[in-house]
Amino acid sequence: MFAKIKNYFLTGILVTAPVVITFWIVFSLVKLFDQLITPIIPPYINPNFYLPRDVPGLGLIVLFAFLVFIGFITANFFGSYVLKKTELVIQKIPLIKVFYKTIKQILETLLKNNSNAFREAVLLEYPRKGVWVIGFTTGEVKGAVKNKIKISMINVFVPTTPNPTSGFLLMVPKSQIKYLNVKVDDAIKTIVSAGIIQLDAKPKDNS
Repeated sequence: MFAKIKNYFLTGILVTAPVVITFWIVFSLVKLFDQLITPIIPPYINPNFYLPRDVPGLGLIVLFAFLVFIGFITANFFGSYVLKKTELVIQKIPLIKVFYKTIKQILETLLKNNSNAFREAVLLEYPRKGVWVIGFTTGEVKGAVKNKIKISMINVFVPTTPNPTSGFLLMVPKSQIKYLNVKVDDAIKTIVSAGIIQLDAKPKDNS
């Protein structure tokens, strides 16, 4: 009887924990955006000043609308002109210009429709021969490094467990990389779970 109760308890955890944790993360993010953005909304257009209770998700909605508006303005000639002038000012500020340029280049690379960054999961031997890790390709090695090495190299980001946002940049010869036929999302799940979640190949496309 105790064995059955234990099994039921573990099954209950497996069923409810993912749902609870997912909702907790979503609500925490919504609350964070509300706390950061809602206070800077002018009182005369802030519904929280007129309604009996605060509107949940208002900060996230305002942020989304603001980004769409900025994108719309920047797309025309006037917005593009203002953006260029702003960048010229930023590029004259020591230290700030380094962070700005780096962040801009990373975002432009990741958001480009034809970008190959983080589109492929691969296997490579690291930190020694016979030991394999999962990494993500971020593009071919070019520029000064390419001119110096003279062989075809691939930039590979090897994330750490359980935090995949930190890791190592490795420049690996293309011949030493094994491409995995898997989804990038599934590869990240395997890394975060320390291998508990097994990595399955993509289903074959019969179309």
